[in-house]
Order: sequence, then structure tokens, then C-alpha cells
Amino acid sequence: MKMAPQLISIEQQLKPHCCCEKVLLIEDNDVNRMLLSDCLKFCGYQVKSLANGSKFFSTAKTFRPNLIVLDLKLPDIDGFLLLEKMQQNSYTAKIPVIIVSGLAFKSDCERAIGLGARRYFVKPVVLTEFTQAIKKELSCYHK
Repeated sequence: MKMAPQLISIEQQLKPHCCCEKVLLIEDNDVNRMLLSDCLKFCGYQVKSLANGSKFFSTAKTFRPNLIVLDLKLPDIDGFLLLEKMQQNSYTAKIPVIIVSGLAFKSDCERAIGLGARRYFVKPVVLTEFTQAIKKELSCYHK
């Protein structure tokens, strides 16, 4: 069976450099969490998903992610506060964080970047841009 050239190109763009990369996803919306998780798994990443921030630090300690994807509007903790706590923790401060949020104001993006996030995506995200940003952040993380 022959695939369309554009589909092959997109599939090749999505494949990670290494299949051993781990991504910790914190997203409270079930549909968004499933979509992002499935996209990341398709790309070959190992994914651990959380619906809230309460178990973030214990999960990060055991799962040992190479990258964190964080929603800012969580039911149990403000995402900005969680991001700030990540930067104060000696282990998680070293892990790149990509924000995926419904907060579309420039001030929200600037605040998140100021607190240590590497990238900021407003929902709905373009999945190819999202996965390429993950690849880039992981390649910088390993340098």
C-alpha cells in the first residue's frame, strides 16, 4: 500500500530522536489529556499522565521524566504555583517544561516563561508544532 507523500513527511517529523524519552503530562481535561498522551505515544515517547498536580512530585521522582507538559488551570493547584515549586526543587528545576494552556493572554505566557517554562502553547495546539518543540527541548536538555 502506498501512502501519500505528505502523510509520510508528517509521520517522519513526529518521530523522536530516541524512544527512551519520558514525558510527564499534567492535564485535567480528559479529552485533552488523552489527545496529547496519544500523540506523544505515537511519536515513541513514554508518557505518564496526571489529571491534577497533587501527585506531581512523587510521580516525577519515580517516573524520572526528561520533559514535563503542564496545563496551568488544574483543579487542585494553580499551574503557575506548581511551576514555581518545580523551579525551587533541585530535581525538577533541571527538567524542561512546556506549557499547554487555555490562557491566551500575553501576560500569562510571559509569567510562565518568567517562572521557568521553555515554551508556551495556547489550546488548541497544532500537534506537529507541539511535537517539534518537544524534540527541540529534549535535544537541548541532553547537551
